[in-house]
Amino acid sequence: MTVRRRAAVLGKPIAHSLSPVIHNAGYAAAGLAGWSYTRIECAESELPGLVAGLGPEWAGLSVTMPGKEAALAVADAASPVAVAVGAANTLVRRPDGAWYADNTDVTGMVEVLAGAGVRRGATVTVLGAGGTARAALAAAARLDAREVTVVARRAAAVDELRPVADALGIPMVGAAWVDAAARLDADVVVSTVPKGVADPLAATVGWRPRTVFFDALYDPWPTPLAAAAAASGCRVVSGLELLLAQAIGQFEQFTGVSAPREAMAAALADARRQ
Repeated sequence: MTVRRRAAVLGKPIAHSLSPVIHNAGYAAAGLAGWSYTRIECAESELPGLVAGLGPEWAGLSVTMPGKEAALAVADAASPVAVAVGAANTLVRRPDGAWYADNTDVTGMVEVLAGAGVRRGATVTVLGAGGTARAALAAAARLDAREVTVVARRAAAVDELRPVADALGIPMVGAAWVDAAARLDADVVVSTVPKGVADPLAATVGWRPRTVFFDALYDPWPTPLAAAAAASGCRVVSGLELLLAQAIGQFEQFTGVSAPREAMAAALADARRQ
C-alpha cells in the first residue's frame, strides 16, 4: 500500500507560485509514489490555525510572503539561521509531530550569488527590509560581505533589521528610499521589494558593469530594473534561480532523499515557457 504524504506552499496571494511544479517533478523523478504538493492561500494571521490542524500525512510546508515570521513563531524548534534572521520559509514535520523551522532562502541565495561570481568581501545593497531582505543579510554574512546597505521606504523597517545584522555579525547601514539610485553602486545589489516598487529606478541608476544584480521577482521577467542592469553589462540573476535553489533544500528536508536537480530545473523551465 502506498503511503500518502503531503506538502504545500502557503502564502497570499499564492496562485502564481511555481513551487508545485518543481516539487511534484522532483517526487516523480525520485520515484516517491504517494507524495503530492499543492498551493494553499493563507494569510499571516491564518497560518497558526492552519498548521495546527494538519494531519500526520503532512511532511512539510514551504512558506512565502507574508507568513515567514509567523512560520518561525509556530515552530517547536528552529535552525540557527532561521532564529538569527527571525524568519522561516520552511516547516518540516518531525516523526514526533513537532514542526522544525528553517530558512532555505539563505542557502539558496548564497548558492545563486556565488554562482554569479560574487566574491568574498563584496559590498552589498539590499532594496527592501522584509523577510527576503533578512535572508539577504544572512547570505551576505555567509559571503563575508564587507558592508551591507539596506534601502527601505520606512526608516522603522531598517531599525527592525539592526538586531538581525548584529546577530549575524555583519556591518549594516540604512538609507532612505529617496536615495536608492545612488546606493546601487555596490558590488552586489539584491532587490527584495514587491512588484513595481523598484521600477522607477530603472531610468535613474548609473550601473557599474561589474555589479551583480539579483532580483527576487520572476514574474514578470525581466523587471525594468533587471533589464536596465543587463543593458549596462551587469550580471543579472532572477528570482527563478532562487526559487529552484531554495526548493531543492526544502525537498531534501521534506523527503529525506537527494533532490533530482535536473528534473526539477527542467520542469521549472518548461512551466516558464508555457
